[in-house]
Amino acid sequence: MLDMGFEPQIRKIVDQIRPDRQTLMWSATWPKEVRQLAEDFLKDYIHINIGALELSANHNILQIVDVCHDVEKDEKLIRLMEEIMSEKENKTIVFVETKRRCDELTRKMRRDGWPAMGIHGDKSQQERDWVLNEFKHGKAPILIATDVASRGLDVEDVKFVINYDYPNSSEDYIHRIGRTARSTKTGTAYTFFTPNNIKQVSDLISVLREANQAINPKLLQLVEDRGSGRSRGRGGMKDDRRDRYSSGKMGGSNTFRDRENYDRGYSSLLKRDFGAKTQNGVYSATNYTNGNFGSNFVSAGIQTSFRTGNPTGTYQNGYDSTQ
Repeated sequence: MLDMGFEPQIRKIVDQIRPDRQTLMWSATWPKEVRQLAEDFLKDYIHINIGALELSANHNILQIVDVCHDVEKDEKLIRLMEEIMSEKENKTIVFVETKRRCDELTRKMRRDGWPAMGIHGDKSQQERDWVLNEFKHGKAPILIATDVASRGLDVEDVKFVINYDYPNSSEDYIHRIGRTARSTKTGTAYTFFTPNNIKQVSDLISVLREANQAINPKLLQLVEDRGSGRSRGRGGMKDDRRDRYSSGKMGGSNTFRDRENYDRGYSSLLKRDFGAKTQNGVYSATNYTNGNFGSNFVSAGIQTSFRTGNPTGTYQNGYDSTQ
């Protein structure tokens, strides 16, 4: 609540409570900014930390990062949703950065027949409760949300999280993807990462490595380009057929001689590292396109083709496309 802008309200409440109170604070992350604010409310406190101090995501979440351009997001999202909606367990949260983007994307998806609803801070409490109830009961299995829904939202059977917009901090990224894989369950998080997010690339790579996730070589390329100041192609990514990746669980340093080998390399890494996690729909979007290179995320050797056009069937029924 502190890092979402509720500091004035919290201070007002604290000022009206007896000074001999007991104050407890809980957080999945403990960034510097929140720590400084919390210390204003705590006196002679005891800090108990469970787990590592560095940023850490739930290891039961398969994290897939697509390095792409902003103009590609809509098409990639639709292709991904076509695969997800074919799954028996398909409850999905799509995170965006602004309330305006939330409303625009919700309208667009509903107009095209998708069972989507949106939630953000400008909606009334009654409307938010109704939307969450529809989502929890599967009547609208796609929830498009700003970060207001990433804190305190506890829906047991969320199977997928999609970061349509990457958040401003990696702490928010961890909070977002933590909406899936609740308790001992598993889940999948897809992230669209653009060159505009380059300030967060190092933190994201650290989170992926800590969770033993395969790292998209294009993320490491962004780090390399940023450090060397080399010229970049459209949208800030280097237009080069020789892409490098190093360290992490990929083992050493490798150079792909062309894009075909580049695609095959990342695809085989995902298959090798996550073959055991593909059951129960955890890794169901088996042909999800990786960046501009057209590679497929292969799930235990199973290939499925993208369906084209707008979704049809029961998910179109009962939804007013004008809403």
